[in-house]
Amino acid sequence: MDAPVLSAVSAVVGSIIGLSASVATSWVSQRSQLKRQAIQAEIKKRETLYAEFITECSKLAIDALDHSLDSPEKILTIYALQNRIRLCASESVVAATEQVIAWIGQQYMKENLAPGESRQLVLNAFHDPRKRNDPLKPFSETCRHELETLAEAA
Repeated sequence: MDAPVLSAVSAVVGSIIGLSASVATSWVSQRSQLKRQAIQAEIKKRETLYAEFITECSKLAIDALDHSLDSPEKILTIYALQNRIRLCASESVVAATEQVIAWIGQQYMKENLAPGESRQLVLNAFHDPRKRNDPLKPFSETCRHELETLAEAA
């Protein structure tokens, strides 16, 4: 082959290799960025859902201390949230929702606390965190672990 032709072919092949490397790098970078964005959106969605569940269960947990379950409609919201959680969460998170709902149900079936007893319960919880019986803590910790695992995958 002539030197000028060889030189031209080498230049073309070098350009093609350089272009394909650039395209491949851009493609890989774009895919990983899209994956990170999808995981971040999933984390945000789950955080919102878990926060809704915690808010509703907190209200019912306090209500259950000094009220009976007069109308089952009170707990309808947490069952709806639990089923929404089932759609996207891990088995451990779903199991934690079941524990919280069972605890709330048990509290509603117990005898109501007298006003002085509920006051003392609150005071004890503020003064000594070890006396705090937080039925939502295992749920919150399980959710945090799941969200951290998702974030690591991003």
